[in-house]
Amino acid sequence: MKTLSLMMPLDMHLHLRDEEMLKIVAPLTSYSFSGAIVMPNLVPPVTTLEGVKEYRHRIKEAMEADDFEPYMTLFYQHYSREFLESARDHITAVKIYPSGATTNSEGGVVNFDIEPMRETLEAMSDLGIVLCVHGETMGFVMDREAEFMSVYEMLAVNFPKLKIIMEHITTREAVETLDKYENLYATITVHHLMITLDDVAGGMLRPHLFCKPIAKRPHDRDALLKIALAAHPKVMFGSDSAPHPKHKKESCGCGAGVFTAPIALQLLCEIFEENNALENLQAFVSDNAQRIYGVCPEYKEVVLVKRDFTVPQMYGEVVPMRAGEILRWSIERVD
Repeated sequence: MKTLSLMMPLDMHLHLRDEEMLKIVAPLTSYSFSGAIVMPNLVPPVTTLEGVKEYRHRIKEAMEADDFEPYMTLFYQHYSREFLESARDHITAVKIYPSGATTNSEGGVVNFDIEPMRETLEAMSDLGIVLCVHGETMGFVMDREAEFMSVYEMLAVNFPKLKIIMEHITTREAVETLDKYENLYATITVHHLMITLDDVAGGMLRPHLFCKPIAKRPHDRDALLKIALAAHPKVMFGSDSAPHPKHKKESCGCGAGVFTAPIALQLLCEIFEENNALENLQAFVSDNAQRIYGVCPEYKEVVLVKRDFTVPQMYGEVVPMRAGEILRWSIERVD
């Protein structure tokens, strides 16, 4: 039976939420990943050093595995150099959101003028703190990411020492921008490697596939697949797994987010196998991220086997992607 070992898998874009939801979803990630970049868009968002420490403590309490490191982030606002110096040993990145672009982003940036941001971003550059960016404008929804490329270029040119992560890229334009600047990198989700907008809304609406940024066109998905399957050295896996209770997804005002954390590695095995690229999966799910972020994850070996796995209908109160469907790969064991 075919098996595949993945060493120290990393999820470089993860939503763990808080309170009861945190207790449901945190163990699912800590079981099969060595670490994850944890998003700060709680209510209220994580903007203080005390908030970072307290949230990390709650995450560690909720985990069922000791061999997992939550890489903490701050929600972007104006931060002084003095504050960032005090925070640098407790955070890995600062996450910037356009105001209103996604879940709990109302306190985000209204416009991306360079000068008001300069002090914070120059300090981050000097201190080696990564900038993670939700890259969308507030224009027409299908064009929001493509329109944001000029902002990425402005940031890359003005802060050449700053590592900038284009989070959960979804478009051909983002792929084309990636190699224009040495300091641009990107995360890619598993669901954006699989679906287009047609899968979400081409027939009956499928709320559990609705996410932001929304899935785009087939040529966009193909561009993402090309660089992910090749384990392009500037891209890495970030699930953007974003749990909402079933009643928040199957309702008016459907919450944006696809829940993939428990099945992400199995889905990636399917995608990479069917494209004859399994040898590149290790780099995509760990090696590239270790190099880009300079992290040394907790040791963990995840052994997957080519055996059918039926996705549960629910994990707690959350419906996963592919609920009730059969995947071709299972997690055999974790060492």
